[in-house]
Amino acid sequence: MQISPKTFRNIGLIGRPDKSSVIETLSLIHDHILSLGLHPVFDTETAKLVPYSNTQTVSRHLLGEVVDLVIVVGGDGSLLHAARALVKYNTPVIGVNRGRLGFLTDITPTEVIFKLDQVLKGEFQLERRFLLEMEVRTNNETIYDAIALNDVVLHSGRSVHMIDFELNIDGQYVYRQHSDGLIVSTPTGSTAYALSGGGPILHPSMDAIALVPMHPHTLSSRPIVVGGQSEIKIKIRENRVLPMVSADGQHSVSLNVGDYLHIRKHPFKLMLLHPPGYDFYMACRTKLGWNQDFDSFQQQD
Repeated sequence: MQISPKTFRNIGLIGRPDKSSVIETLSLIHDHILSLGLHPVFDTETAKLVPYSNTQTVSRHLLGEVVDLVIVVGGDGSLLHAARALVKYNTPVIGVNRGRLGFLTDITPTEVIFKLDQVLKGEFQLERRFLLEMEVRTNNETIYDAIALNDVVLHSGRSVHMIDFELNIDGQYVYRQHSDGLIVSTPTGSTAYALSGGGPILHPSMDAIALVPMHPHTLSSRPIVVGGQSEIKIKIRENRVLPMVSADGQHSVSLNVGDYLHIRKHPFKLMLLHPPGYDFYMACRTKLGWNQDFDSFQQQD
Protein backbone atom coordinates (compact mmCIF):
# COMPACT_ATOMS: atom_id res chain seq x y z
CA MET A 1 0.00 0.00 0.00
CA GLN A 2 1.37 3.38 -1.02
CA ILE A 3 0.71 6.20 1.44
CA SER A 4 0.85 9.87 0.45
CA PRO A 5 -0.52 13.09 1.96
CA LYS A 6 -3.48 12.85 -0.43
CA THR A 7 -4.39 9.56 1.20
CA PHE A 8 -5.41 11.20 4.46
CA ARG A 9 -8.85 12.77 3.96
CA ASN A 10 -11.03 11.01 6.52
CA ILE A 11 -9.30 10.74 9.89
CA GLY A 12 -10.56 8.56 12.71
CA LEU A 13 -10.22 9.61 16.35
CA ILE A 14 -10.11 7.20 19.27
CA GLY A 15 -9.53 8.11 22.90
CA ARG A 16 -9.22 6.50 26.29
CA PRO A 17 -12.55 7.11 28.06
CA ASP A 18 -11.44 7.80 31.64
CA LYS A 19 -9.13 10.81 31.35
CA SER A 20 -10.07 14.49 31.00
CA SER A 21 -6.66 15.19 29.44
CA VAL A 22 -7.58 12.84 26.60
CA ILE A 23 -10.70 14.90 25.86
CA GLU A 24 -8.62 18.09 25.70
CA THR A 25 -6.19 16.56 23.21
CA LEU A 26 -8.96 14.98 21.12
CA SER A 27 -10.75 18.32 20.89
CA LEU A 28 -7.53 20.08 19.87
CA ILE A 29 -6.88 17.50 17.14
CA HIS A 30 -10.51 17.55 15.96
CA ASP A 31 -10.54 21.32 15.54
CA HIS A 32 -7.18 21.29 13.78
CA ILE A 33 -8.30 18.61 11.33
CA LEU A 34 -11.37 20.70 10.46
CA SER A 35 -9.22 23.80 9.95
CA LEU A 36 -7.22 21.87 7.35
CA GLY A 37 -10.36 21.01 5.42
CA LEU A 38 -10.18 17.33 6.41
CA HIS A 39 -12.93 15.14 7.82
CA PRO A 40 -12.71 13.87 11.44
CA VAL A 41 -14.65 10.74 12.42
CA PHE A 42 -15.02 9.58 16.03
CA ASP A 43 -15.64 6.01 17.05
CA THR A 44 -18.94 5.80 18.93
CA GLU A 45 -17.43 5.30 22.39
CA THR A 46 -15.08 8.26 22.03
CA ALA A 47 -17.89 10.45 20.66
CA LYS A 48 -19.65 10.18 24.03
CA LEU A 49 -16.73 11.99 25.66
CA VAL A 50 -16.27 15.02 23.45
CA PRO A 51 -18.36 18.24 23.28
CA TYR A 52 -19.50 17.80 19.68
CA SER A 53 -23.02 16.90 18.58
CA ASN A 54 -22.82 17.12 14.78
CA THR A 55 -19.70 15.12 14.01
CA GLN A 56 -19.72 11.75 12.24
CA THR A 57 -19.42 8.64 14.39
CA VAL A 58 -18.78 5.00 13.48
CA SER A 59 -18.40 1.90 15.65
CA ARG A 60 -14.80 1.07 16.41
CA HIS A 61 -14.99 -2.24 14.57
CA LEU A 62 -16.04 -0.45 11.37
CA LEU A 63 -13.92 2.69 11.75
CA GLY A 64 -11.03 1.29 9.72
CA GLU A 65 -13.38 0.73 6.79
CA VAL A 66 -14.36 4.40 6.42
CA VAL A 67 -11.21 6.36 7.36
CA ASP A 68 -7.75 6.71 5.85
CA LEU A 69 -5.86 7.25 9.12
CA VAL A 70 -6.61 6.70 12.80
CA ILE A 71 -5.22 8.83 15.64
CA VAL A 72 -5.29 7.13 19.05
CA VAL A 73 -5.04 9.35 22.11
CA GLY A 74 -4.21 7.53 25.34
CA GLY A 75 -1.68 4.98 26.49
CA ASP A 76 -0.26 1.91 24.80
CA GLY A 77 -3.27 -0.06 26.04
CA SER A 78 -5.56 2.22 24.05
CA LEU A 79 -3.54 1.61 20.92
CA LEU A 80 -3.50 -2.16 21.53
CA HIS A 81 -7.28 -2.16 21.70
CA ALA A 82 -7.59 -0.05 18.56
CA ALA A 83 -5.04 -2.16 16.68
CA ARG A 84 -7.03 -5.36 17.13
CA ALA A 85 -10.10 -3.67 15.60
CA LEU A 86 -8.27 -1.89 12.77
CA VAL A 87 -5.63 -4.36 11.59
CA LYS A 88 -7.87 -6.21 9.13
CA TYR A 89 -8.52 -2.95 7.24
CA ASN A 90 -4.82 -2.12 6.76
CA THR A 91 -5.56 1.35 8.16
CA PRO A 92 -2.46 3.27 9.34
CA VAL A 93 -2.43 4.33 12.99
CA ILE A 94 -0.53 6.98 14.96
CA GLY A 95 -0.54 7.34 18.73
CA VAL A 96 -0.58 10.38 21.01
CA ASN A 97 0.62 9.51 24.50
CA ARG A 98 -1.66 10.31 27.41
CA GLY A 99 -0.60 7.24 29.34
CA ARG A 100 2.59 6.20 31.13
CA LEU A 101 5.30 4.50 29.05
CA GLY A 102 4.22 5.22 25.48
CA PHE A 103 6.29 2.81 23.38
CA LEU A 104 3.48 2.77 20.79
CA THR A 105 1.86 6.14 21.47
CA ASP A 106 5.03 8.12 20.95
CA ILE A 107 3.77 11.67 20.18
CA THR A 108 3.65 13.92 23.25
CA PRO A 109 0.59 16.20 23.75
CA THR A 110 2.74 19.34 23.69
CA GLU A 111 3.92 18.66 20.14
CA VAL A 112 0.84 16.94 18.76
CA ILE A 113 -0.16 19.60 16.20
CA PHE A 114 3.37 20.00 14.83
CA LYS A 115 3.90 16.24 14.58
CA LEU A 116 0.45 15.65 13.13
CA ASP A 117 1.08 18.23 10.41
CA GLN A 118 4.31 16.42 9.51
CA VAL A 119 2.45 13.13 9.16
CA LEU A 120 -0.35 14.70 7.10
CA LYS A 121 2.29 16.12 4.74
CA GLY A 122 3.65 12.64 4.22
CA GLU A 123 6.65 13.00 6.53
CA PHE A 124 6.64 9.84 8.62
CA GLN A 125 8.24 6.47 9.22
CA LEU A 126 6.09 3.43 8.51
CA GLU A 127 6.39 0.22 10.52
CA ARG A 128 4.43 -2.96 9.93
CA ARG A 129 4.00 -4.73 13.24
CA PHE A 130 2.78 -8.33 13.20
CA LEU A 131 0.20 -9.73 15.60
CA LEU A 132 -0.36 -13.19 17.03
CA GLU A 133 -3.53 -15.20 16.70
CA MET A 134 -4.39 -17.90 19.19
CA GLU A 135 -6.97 -20.66 19.32
CA VAL A 136 -8.13 -22.82 22.21
CA ARG A 137 -9.01 -26.28 20.92
CA THR A 138 -10.93 -29.04 22.67
CA ASN A 139 -11.13 -32.39 20.83
CA ASN A 140 -9.85 -30.64 17.67
CA GLU A 141 -12.68 -28.09 17.86
CA THR A 142 -11.86 -24.39 18.24
CA ILE A 143 -13.83 -23.07 21.22
CA TYR A 144 -12.16 -19.65 21.55
CA ASP A 145 -9.89 -17.43 19.47
CA ALA A 146 -8.32 -13.99 19.82
CA ILE A 147 -5.54 -11.82 18.40
CA ALA A 148 -2.78 -9.91 20.19
CA LEU A 149 -0.34 -7.19 19.23
CA ASN A 150 1.72 -7.63 22.40
CA ASP A 151 1.41 -11.13 23.78
CA VAL A 152 -0.55 -14.25 24.55
CA VAL A 153 -0.18 -15.22 28.21
CA LEU A 154 -0.83 -18.62 29.75
CA HIS A 155 -1.20 -18.15 33.51
CA SER A 156 -2.65 -19.60 36.71
CA GLY A 157 -5.14 -16.81 37.37
CA ARG A 158 -5.28 -15.72 40.99
CA SER A 159 -3.94 -19.00 42.28
CA VAL A 160 -0.48 -19.36 43.81
CA HIS A 161 -0.13 -22.87 42.37
CA MET A 162 2.13 -23.62 39.42
CA ILE A 163 0.62 -25.02 36.25
CA ASP A 164 1.73 -28.04 34.22
CA PHE A 165 1.90 -27.87 30.43
CA GLU A 166 3.80 -29.20 27.41
CA LEU A 167 5.32 -27.01 24.72
CA ASN A 168 5.75 -27.96 21.06
CA ILE A 169 7.20 -25.73 18.34
CA ASP A 170 6.72 -26.59 14.66
CA GLY A 171 5.67 -30.10 15.62
CA GLN A 172 8.76 -30.73 17.74
CA TYR A 173 8.53 -31.42 21.45
CA VAL A 174 10.39 -28.77 23.47
CA TYR A 175 9.64 -29.46 27.15
CA ARG A 176 7.13 -30.15 29.88
CA GLN A 177 7.16 -27.34 32.41
CA HIS A 178 5.90 -26.47 35.87
CA SER A 179 5.72 -22.69 36.22
CA ASP A 180 3.38 -19.78 36.82
CA GLY A 181 2.82 -19.69 33.07
CA LEU A 182 4.30 -18.72 29.73
CA ILE A 183 4.39 -15.40 27.85
CA VAL A 184 4.38 -15.70 24.06
CA SER A 185 5.41 -12.28 22.80
CA THR A 186 5.79 -10.38 19.55
CA PRO A 187 8.68 -7.90 19.15
CA THR A 188 6.15 -5.18 19.98
CA GLY A 189 5.29 -6.93 23.23
CA SER A 190 8.91 -7.58 24.17
CA THR A 191 9.05 -4.21 25.97
CA ALA A 192 5.83 -4.95 27.88
CA TYR A 193 4.94 -7.88 30.16
CA ALA A 194 7.62 -10.13 28.67
CA LEU A 195 10.29 -7.63 29.67
CA SER A 196 9.21 -7.67 33.32
CA GLY A 197 9.30 -11.48 33.13
CA GLY A 198 12.98 -11.43 32.15
CA GLY A 199 12.53 -11.75 28.41
CA PRO A 200 14.76 -10.19 25.73
CA ILE A 201 14.04 -6.90 23.99
CA LEU A 202 13.37 -7.59 20.31
CA HIS A 203 13.73 -4.82 17.77
CA PRO A 204 10.32 -4.15 16.13
CA SER A 205 11.71 -5.06 12.70
CA MET A 206 12.52 -8.62 13.76
CA ASP A 207 10.46 -11.53 12.47
CA ALA A 208 10.63 -13.43 15.74
CA ILE A 209 8.55 -14.62 18.68
CA ALA A 210 9.80 -14.76 22.27
CA LEU A 211 8.64 -17.43 24.72
CA VAL A 212 9.24 -16.34 28.30
CA PRO A 213 8.59 -18.74 31.23
CA MET A 214 7.02 -17.15 34.30
CA HIS A 215 8.81 -18.23 37.48
CA PRO A 216 9.67 -21.74 36.24
CA HIS A 217 10.28 -24.50 38.79
CA THR A 218 13.51 -25.40 36.95
CA LEU A 219 15.98 -22.52 37.01
CA SER A 220 17.52 -23.67 33.72
CA SER A 221 14.26 -22.81 31.90
CA ARG A 222 15.16 -19.66 30.00
CA PRO A 223 13.44 -17.50 27.38
CA ILE A 224 13.50 -18.88 23.83
CA VAL A 225 13.37 -16.81 20.64
CA VAL A 226 11.97 -18.56 17.58
CA GLY A 227 11.17 -17.53 14.01
CA GLY A 228 8.08 -15.49 13.33
CA GLN A 229 6.59 -18.27 11.17
CA SER A 230 6.72 -20.78 14.01
CA GLU A 231 3.63 -22.75 15.00
CA ILE A 232 3.41 -22.96 18.78
CA LYS A 233 1.26 -25.58 20.48
CA ILE A 234 0.74 -25.89 24.24
CA LYS A 235 -1.00 -28.88 25.83
CA ILE A 236 -2.63 -28.47 29.23
CA ARG A 237 -1.91 -31.30 31.64
CA GLU A 238 -3.50 -32.26 34.98
CA ASN A 239 -3.45 -29.27 37.32
CA ARG A 240 -4.66 -28.37 40.81
CA VAL A 241 -6.16 -25.21 39.32
CA LEU A 242 -7.55 -24.40 35.90
CA PRO A 243 -4.95 -22.54 33.83
CA MET A 244 -6.11 -19.46 31.96
CA VAL A 245 -5.07 -17.66 28.79
CA SER A 246 -5.42 -14.04 27.71
CA ALA A 247 -4.46 -12.03 24.63
CA ASP A 248 -3.09 -8.52 25.29
CA GLY A 249 -4.48 -8.67 28.82
CA GLN A 250 -8.05 -9.05 27.62
CA HIS A 251 -10.61 -11.29 29.30
CA SER A 252 -8.95 -14.52 30.48
CA VAL A 253 -10.40 -17.85 29.40
CA SER A 254 -10.16 -21.05 31.47
CA LEU A 255 -8.49 -24.11 29.97
CA ASN A 256 -9.26 -27.72 30.77
CA VAL A 257 -7.00 -30.76 30.95
CA GLY A 258 -6.21 -31.95 27.45
CA ASP A 259 -6.96 -28.62 25.80
CA TYR A 260 -4.49 -27.32 23.24
CA LEU A 261 -3.48 -23.70 22.79
CA HIS A 262 -2.36 -22.94 19.22
CA ILE A 263 -0.45 -19.71 18.56
CA ARG A 264 0.84 -18.40 15.23
CA LYS A 265 1.39 -15.16 13.35
CA HIS A 266 -1.77 -13.31 12.34
CA PRO A 267 -2.11 -12.84 8.54
CA PHE A 268 -2.59 -9.04 8.78
CA LYS A 269 -0.10 -6.49 10.09
CA LEU A 270 -0.65 -3.21 11.90
CA MET A 271 0.55 -0.18 9.94
CA LEU A 272 2.06 2.05 12.62
CA LEU A 273 3.19 5.56 11.65
CA HIS A 274 5.85 7.57 13.49
CA PRO A 275 6.73 11.23 12.91
CA PRO A 276 10.25 12.05 11.62
CA GLY A 277 12.97 11.45 14.15
CA TYR A 278 11.48 8.35 15.75
CA ASP A 279 14.23 6.16 17.19
CA PHE A 280 13.46 2.83 18.91
CA TYR A 281 16.66 2.93 20.95
CA MET A 282 15.97 6.48 22.08
CA ALA A 283 12.54 5.29 23.19
CA CYS A 284 14.23 2.53 25.21
CA ARG A 285 16.62 5.02 26.79
CA THR A 286 13.76 7.33 27.69
CA LYS A 287 11.11 4.83 28.77
CA LEU A 288 13.38 2.30 30.47
CA GLY A 289 15.78 4.74 32.09
CA TRP A 290 18.90 3.64 30.24
CA ASN A 291 21.89 5.95 30.85
CA GLN A 292 20.06 7.47 33.80
CA ASP A 293 22.79 6.88 36.39
CA PHE A 294 25.54 7.74 33.92
CA ASP A 295 23.85 11.00 32.90
CA SER A 296 23.37 11.97 36.55
CA PHE A 297 27.03 11.24 37.24
CA GLN A 298 28.10 13.45 34.32
CA GLN A 299 25.92 16.31 35.57
CA GLN A 300 27.53 16.08 39.01
CA ASP A 301 30.95 16.37 37.39
